[in-house]
Amino acid sequence: QLLSGMKSQTLAMDVIAYNACISACEKGFEWQQAMQLLSDMATSKLDPDTITCNASISACDKSFRWQHAVQLLATMKFGRLAPDVTT
Repeated sequence: QLLSGMKSQTLAMDVIAYNACISACEKGFEWQQAMQLLSDMATSKLDPDTITCNASISACDKSFRWQHAVQLLATMKFGRLAPDVTT
């Protein structure tokens, strides 16, 4: 809802706003919504950062979607994002 509200008010979404939304999805066990937001970032021509990937991986992990989590980890490597201690 926050994301929709920002878009309707023509506020620019940035990586930090997406990270906050994906993190909220992770805490709410909404892995599909987190993946949709990650996809929306690409559509918006925003590059995810390590925080984005960590929150998305965690959302998948908490919902027992290991295949998606592993795929995201591989995507990090191809995107030249270095996994950190959290990852």
